[in-house]
Parts: sequence; structure tokens; C-alpha cells
Amino acid sequence: MTRYIIRRLLWGVLLLILVSALTFIFFRVFPTADPATLRAGRLQNPKIIAAIRHDLGLDKSLLTQFWIYMKGIFLHLDFGFSYYSSASVKSLILNRLPATVSLVLGGAVVWLVTGVTIGIISAVRSGTLLDRASMGTALVFVSAPEYWLGLIVLYLFASDIGVFKIFPGAGSYVPLTSDPAKWFTSLIMPWFVVAASTAAIYARLVRGSLIETMGEDYIRTARAKGLTERRVILRHGVRSAINPILTILGLDIGILLGSALLVETVFNIPGIGRLNYDAIQHSDFPIVQGTVLIAAFFVIVANIVVDIAYAYLDPRVRYS
Repeated sequence: MTRYIIRRLLWGVLLLILVSALTFIFFRVFPTADPATLRAGRLQNPKIIAAIRHDLGLDKSLLTQFWIYMKGIFLHLDFGFSYYSSASVKSLILNRLPATVSLVLGGAVVWLVTGVTIGIISAVRSGTLLDRASMGTALVFVSAPEYWLGLIVLYLFASDIGVFKIFPGAGSYVPLTSDPAKWFTSLIMPWFVVAASTAAIYARLVRGSLIETMGEDYIRTARAKGLTERRVILRHGVRSAINPILTILGLDIGILLGSALLVETVFNIPGIGRLNYDAIQHSDFPIVQGTVLIAAFFVIVANIVVDIAYAYLDPRVRYS
């Protein structure tokens, strides 16, 4: 197991370098705008633009720029400086990261608990009215776009504009370190919106996988031994049926880190998604590169954790 983890970590580092290289080349070879020209503003003087390019290091060769960039990341965790504001990219990301992590991890907990629970109940009650209602509702949430669902939730439950004034509305996000209670209440609606479609997918996956698993020979053997139905389902059925969920969980968390823009925009949450969107608008490549690298890091780490969890949840899986 130790050798496997070390090997996966080394592959993870290689993937991060590859992602960094692709992102770097994409924004240098196919730029949408010249950062030096944008930074010069109204002072479109060739000498001023040349001086700005020199200050930003854009007059060096592509290979030299990439080497300096990667050396800064791996030696000092330095992502460079914003072309637009001259602020440290690392500080900008660290300031916004807690909001996005709160949104994503909280949403992941909600969709896991909700999706797995509904999937188990639907599998156990397969063919009943409860099963049909659960899967029908899941289909509705899978089809609902996040931005539309977010607006509907705000219209219904926001304390400022909602029909039923229950939860804090858009722009009410409070950091966890400032006020844990307000942090929790301000994220209830965003968590629901983030979790809705994914929880619905997980519920359908768990239902199908558990129905198939409950027909296996070892399930019948467990029942023949006199185990209670609850123990058979939870200890034997769910433990094997949960594997498809683990397969996509790591990817879902990583993808959500990169696609949280819509939810952050609807609920005015100052997270990585908004930072990346503003950076793209201003052709602020260092910020885009930093946020892409952070998202890739979370995808790689989440998948390593999922692969390790396989060995503990499924006794048939062994790593050498």
C-alpha cells in the first residue's frame, strides 16, 4: 500500500506539471489580449508597453518564462503576480479559497448523505410508490440548471426577497472564522443548489447498484446465516454497492471546484469561481493559471483518497 501511495503521489506531481505546462502554453501562444497593452491603459505608447512587458517578464523566451514560473511554484509556492492589480496571486487565491472550499465540501456532504440514503431506501422499496416518487424527483433535479435552481431557491426562501423568509439571501456569506453560526446559515441554500443534481445522480446510481448487489450469492449466504436484514443491507450490500459512487466522487469534487462560478455568482459568494471569472475578463493569466492548478491539485488528491478508500471498503481490492 505504501509503495502504491508513493507511486500515485509521484504521478500526481507529474500531472500537475503537465496541467501547468498546457495552461501556460495556451495563454502564452493563444492569448486573447496582450497583458502589457491592457495594463498600459490609455498610455498606448510603444516604449511604455515595451517597459511593461519587460517588468512582467513577457519579453523572455517561452521556455524561460515557464521555467521561472514552475521554479517559483515548487520552491516557494509562488504563483506570480496579477497583471491587473499587481497583487500576489497566492494571496488572492488564499483569500478566496475558504469560501469555495466551504461551498464544495459542504455540498459534497449534503449530496453524499442525501443521495446515498435515498438510493438505499429506493432499492429496498423497489417498485413501490416511494421508489417511483424518489426517482421521479431525482430526474427533475438532474435536469435543473444550477443557476435556475439557485434563483428559484432565492425567490422562495431568501430572507430579503423570498416568499418564505427563512434563510439569509444572496451576499450574506460570512467566513467560518468570523461567525460559525452565520457561516452555516448563509450556506444552507447554496449547499442545496450545489448538491441537488449530484445527489439525484448518486441516488439513481446507488439504487441500481444495490438492487444488483442484493441478488449476489454472498448476500443469500449472509441471510442464510441468520443475519438481520438491516445488517445484510448495510454491512454487505451497501459496502459493495457504494463503489460506483467512490469512482466519481473525486472527479465530482474537483469539477465542482472549477465550476462553482454559477452558484457563487447567484449567491454572491466571494470564491475562486468569481476570482477566475474576473481574471478571464481582464486577461489576467497568472490568476487563471493559479486557479486551474489549484483545481487540478484537488482533483488529483481526491482521486488518490478515493483509490485508497477502495481497499478499505471493498475487501476484493488489494494494491501491491
